[in-house]
Amino acid sequence: QVQLAESGGGLVQAGDSLRLSCIAFGSTFSRVTMGWFRQAPGKDREFVAGISRGDVYISYADSVKDRFTISRDNAKTAVYLQMSSLKPEDTAVYSCAADYTFLPASVPSTAEEYYFWGQGNQVTVPS
Repeated sequence: QVQLAESGGGLVQAGDSLRLSCIAFGSTFSRVTMGWFRQAPGKDREFVAGISRGDVYISYADSVKDRFTISRDNAKTAVYLQMSSLKPEDTAVYSCAADYTFLPASVPSTAEEYYFWGQGNQVTVPS
C-alpha cells in the first residue's frame, strides 16, 4: 500500500513559479513510479509529468515541457513538481499518483494505470 500526501498548491499570477510536493508513505519509495496529473474544470484528467522508479526515465507532457520539472528525493520519499512560467491554462487540480508495478524505464501517461492517488491540490493562475 502507498499513501500520498500533497502540498503546495495555491493562487499565483501568470509568469510565477510554484512547487508541488507529494510525500509517499508505506512502500519502498525508490521502487515506485511517480506521476503528476491535472484536471481542469470540464476537462479530462491529463498527464503532466512522471518519473520512473530508479530515476531511469522522466517524461513530460508537451504543454509543460521546458516549464515544469519533476524530481524525487528517495531519502524523503517525496516527489516534487517545480512549475515555472505559469499560465492561466495551467489552472487545475494537480494530483500525484504512484504505482510499483511498472517496468523500471516506464512512465505511463494514462491515469487509469496508476493505482495510488493523492487527494489533489488546486493551482489557480488567473487570466
